[in-house]
Amino acid sequence: MLLILAACAAFLQYHFTVSIKNDAAVVDLGYAKYLGNQTTTWPNVVSYLGLPYAEPPVGNQRFRSPLPLNMTRVADEATGQIIDARSYPEFCIQGKLGRGDHGGAGSEDCLKVNVYTPVGVKSNAKLPVLVYIHGGGYVFGNPANWPFEHWIQQSPNVVIVSVYYRLDSLGFLATPEFADGSVGDFNAGFWDQIEALRWVQKHIGKFGGDPTKVTINGESAGGSSIELHLVARSGKEKLFRGAIAQSVFRTPLPTPQQQEPLFSALATQVGCRSANVTDTMACLRSASISALAIAQDNVTEALWVATPSGYHAFRPVIDKNVFVDFPTRLIASGAFKNVPLIVGATSNETLANGADIASAARSFFPSLTDDGVQAIEEAYPISSFASEELRQETATGDISVRCARSILASAWDAAHVDVWTYRYNQPDGTSHSPAAAHAAENYMMFRGTHTGVNGTTTFFALNPSEVTFSEELIAYWLSFVRELDPNSHKLARSPIWGQYTSEKRNRIVLNAASDRSNVIKIGGSHVELGDDELERCRVAASLVEQMQN
Repeated sequence: MLLILAACAAFLQYHFTVSIKNDAAVVDLGYAKYLGNQTTTWPNVVSYLGLPYAEPPVGNQRFRSPLPLNMTRVADEATGQIIDARSYPEFCIQGKLGRGDHGGAGSEDCLKVNVYTPVGVKSNAKLPVLVYIHGGGYVFGNPANWPFEHWIQQSPNVVIVSVYYRLDSLGFLATPEFADGSVGDFNAGFWDQIEALRWVQKHIGKFGGDPTKVTINGESAGGSSIELHLVARSGKEKLFRGAIAQSVFRTPLPTPQQQEPLFSALATQVGCRSANVTDTMACLRSASISALAIAQDNVTEALWVATPSGYHAFRPVIDKNVFVDFPTRLIASGAFKNVPLIVGATSNETLANGADIASAARSFFPSLTDDGVQAIEEAYPISSFASEELRQETATGDISVRCARSILASAWDAAHVDVWTYRYNQPDGTSHSPAAAHAAENYMMFRGTHTGVNGTTTFFALNPSEVTFSEELIAYWLSFVRELDPNSHKLARSPIWGQYTSEKRNRIVLNAASDRSNVIKIGGSHVELGDDELERCRVAASLVEQMQN
């Protein structure tokens, strides 16, 4: 009952605050003027919600890379009026959250950004910029569920942008026939992210941001996206100067050939399968969005049941264009953007599920061989763990998420680029478990958010000690955004976060204070040495050809 009341109170706080009508909350982008949202809850923040950054990906643009925003069209449609940007836009079409539920909510016309600024900021302020890319397995996610007003309220010296990008089949449909670009484009959802970063370069200055001081940040599939941006071949343009990768989703990047059964199943389910791919794509582009949403849920479920160790999800693919090789191999060879990095994971997370290590690993990595499974199992001898349950959690958590931490950190250190690592160790406040599971930090960083199906979330009220811990996390993150160092503007009660080096593998443990009576004076975070996963994750890295990540 208390949880329900807390959720209701938080919902009211986020959805029924009173807007302040203020001419200072209008931004002029040259092609259009937008009215942002300033509320009584966050009086020092203006939120410009749902600004388009690309042309709507509808009609013939479905399954295509995004077109740059037609500013003339936007200006003509505005007819000189100020556009109201005080409400969150419709999010991108959602896929299913898990087996047994259904997606489908949202809109196809979703290539938007939310921009959060300090109130009264001048266009020449040149504030550092954080661009946030949400998680959700490349299948679901709604940026409104991860709001940033309280970040700006705490630190009114940055500008923050959150990005909507196409998901599931609409963002990541692939078949070998896309190779020449005549009938469709690989990785459309990732190109959405790139186009959003390009829009930031062109227009963030009008919001007081500095386009030369952009840091990209994401968690889970958002963390995976950050890793992909670090290795992507996307031209000579410099779109960011720093990166924060949280709980990198080490999903395989299949080949278009490996995704062909999924493409064929979707086309068949919609009633569009033809011997001629041009006809198939024309039919898919004319199909109703509801038919596509139902079909993508059905085919991913059906293929999972038929082949649990197969490719049954719409994901970024190795296209030999923007992604020329697997990220782990590119990183090991030094083929990445040399920008300062924060990378880490939660203590107890895993995204590879199964009855045992072998079945979980094969399900997550469909191309894993028996020898590969044996190598993983031998890297985690039962004698090193208190229980088989802990052994499986560690092994599957390392290969599916956590090994990104040491793989990236080791490569960054070898290239003499600044890198900091972390282990997030605080459970979700709604959890009855002492474990810090996947996405636990989102609860603390985003005011008790607890996401559900179809773009929904529930906001739970944080207690005072949780608010205190949240402020510590946000201070570290925004210090990095401002100075490319999490220590420059950390809170006084927080420990120094030492850099990761081969000589001293510092890793901060992010934890709320255990002494609640003294929580305002000291934090619970501390620094440890991250040597435990190094050798195990070298085994994972050596299996890059089989894991395809």
